[in-house]
Amino acid sequence: MGRLGKPLGRAIRRRRQELGLSQEALGLLAEVHWTYISQLERGVKSPTLRVIEDLAEALQIEVSVLMQRAEHE
Repeated sequence: MGRLGKPLGRAIRRRRQELGLSQEALGLLAEVHWTYISQLERGVKSPTLRVIEDLAEALQIEVSVLMQRAEHE
């Protein structure tokens, strides 16, 4: 996993919680399984760019902002 894997997962979790979404709800919005969301948040899996784009849209945040948040985690 790259150096942003775990920080990106933490940024996704933090934004999801800010919006009051469960992993299941985020998975439905981003069209990925909730267990994949869990794996991303724990830094077990690395998302593709397409998944990052889908997650950012579901999280109502720009990809660049999500990545900045990950860099500061």
